[in-house]
Amino acid sequence: APRAARSEVSMTGSDTFAASRPAFHLLAKPTGATCNLDCSYCFFLSKEMLYPGSRFRMAEETLDSYLRQLIESHAGIPEVTIAWQGGEPTLMGLDFFLRSVEIAERYLQPGQRAEHTIQTNGTLINESWCSFIKQHSVRIGVSVDGPDFLHDIHRKTRGGEGTFPRVLRGIDLLRHANIPFYVISVLTRDALSFPDELFDFYQAHDIL
Repeated sequence: APRAARSEVSMTGSDTFAASRPAFHLLAKPTGATCNLDCSYCFFLSKEMLYPGSRFRMAEETLDSYLRQLIESHAGIPEVTIAWQGGEPTLMGLDFFLRSVEIAERYLQPGQRAEHTIQTNGTLINESWCSFIKQHSVRIGVSVDGPDFLHDIHRKTRGGEGTFPRVLRGIDLLRHANIPFYVISVLTRDALSFPDELFDFYQAHDIL
């Protein structure tokens, strides 16, 4: 009996990406558990004690190896998400992230792009950070727990001071630079009685 015809598909360019395996999302913490805040509900801050003497800074060779392996694992996938979290990732300084963009561009395949994302507490954002975020279309998330009387209950500095004014300054810089951003809020027991105040805060700062 004649053999059934075998179906073959020849794909080039972007068509190759369409038939590839799904992408995945990985969060990297370049400062480990190190943070400039001391949030009362943070589960990760205490992990610093597991590595006494560590500088908690991702080394250049580790950054290169991490990005290379992440991008290679997305072979045939049109977009690679490069996501940074903490601790507080902006403690690494702007040069680290400029370098990460440069390294990623070196390893991306033709037709492939990277989406860079940073989740930050917002306290270190300044005009230089805004320029970088805008130039490289970085997806930025800010951790804020609503208006000051709720946010400052749990999100304090290591000296015990509230951080709301510094976070709001960072948010205002993002807005003035026309940089879209999202927020992550921890809905604590303290906030449950203030749904209207939370809604008003998000609406007033163009978060909704």
